[in-house]
Amino acid sequence: MKYLYNFAIYLLGIVVQILAIFNKKLALFVNGRKETFPKLLSAIGPDDKSIWMHCASLGEFEQGRPLLEALRKSRPNYKIILSFFSPSGYEVRKDYEGADVVVYLPIDTASNGRKFIELAHPEIAIFVKYEFWPNILSVLRKKSIKTILVSGIFREDQLFFKPYGGWMKKSLRSFSHFFVQNESSQTLIENIGITNVSISGDTRFDRVASILEQNNTLDFLEDFVKDQTVLVAGSTWPTDELHLVNFINKNSHKNLRCIIAPHNINPKEILKLQKALNCTTSMYSEGALKKDAKVFIADTVGILTKIYSYADIAYIGGGFDKEGVHNVLEPAVFGIPLVIGPIYEKFEEAKELVQLKGCLVAHSDTDLSNHLSKLIEKETYRDQLGEITKTYIKNHLGATKTILDYIEDQLADIS
Repeated sequence: MKYLYNFAIYLLGIVVQILAIFNKKLALFVNGRKETFPKLLSAIGPDDKSIWMHCASLGEFEQGRPLLEALRKSRPNYKIILSFFSPSGYEVRKDYEGADVVVYLPIDTASNGRKFIELAHPEIAIFVKYEFWPNILSVLRKKSIKTILVSGIFREDQLFFKPYGGWMKKSLRSFSHFFVQNESSQTLIENIGITNVSISGDTRFDRVASILEQNNTLDFLEDFVKDQTVLVAGSTWPTDELHLVNFINKNSHKNLRCIIAPHNINPKEILKLQKALNCTTSMYSEGALKKDAKVFIADTVGILTKIYSYADIAYIGGGFDKEGVHNVLEPAVFGIPLVIGPIYEKFEEAKELVQLKGCLVAHSDTDLSNHLSKLIEKETYRDQLGEITKTYIKNHLGATKTILDYIEDQLADIS
């Protein structure tokens, strides 16, 4: 099976290079990897001590970020290497100041793995949530480099737990320790004979908690939201917006202001959304907000977390789309009630908040209207749900410190 995997990886490398001629994202994927080894050679000297963190994409980076920044503070004499698999992570964070070098992870061939580890020579390697590359893990194991998984999630449908997944199961032996999010993940890997595992929780909770410490003021919104009940719809897709538009157009709540922050800033879709609304709207790209605007469309990126700080109620998009609901933790940290669409089962924090009743699920226009209207009209009810989300975040803090303590012990042993 290993030989079949290596052949598939080799073939994938060729196919991707061909397809990259016609696809901009794949071109980034291919061309960015050409810079990996030169960048490592330039940034990491043979006598440097280094720590390497790998993230699949942007979401995993945000998950690992609290740990990375804690390590930067506790080990300022170490070089920090940050790698990504996908362009959506690398292109956004390639200039991240918390790392000494940011690179693409090379394609997982044996030779690439050996060269990457030779140039990076980390004292400890940290993988966030998932990403299990057998050849790279094999090199780490052979060189006795401490390797940990943080904020891990395991599910029964993964290859490790299939009768034919033994060769991938061996890759897990490369890890010195697994820090997983929940008991079910711990049970799954213990059932295949792996016992170096502990439940630490999810470092994302520490990350979102830090949002409260930053300045979340957006001056252009101050007059828009003053003395109003504010509904923020974040990371919405067109499927979400259909339901939201129906609610807003039928809305009779005079003191309601809505802010919609679409997931994709597509000018055609933004214009379509604006035209569908039968009230006065303003957009970020237009500059000054209209005085009589009832809806503000944030057709920009990078300010959604700050926008959530103005919300009395948050609708999180994606729940009516096949990929499922987006990040519910960012609005939850502000202690507000949440509303989502029906597709959320893959996301543990969404499931838990639904069970706790801090997050309401809308299956239709009628559901959405009923949930939002009750939250708008009943401040006490709104506060009750908000307290649930606030407490949920508070009860899940601390994963970063648990993992950092382990890493410090490991580095102390190496020194």
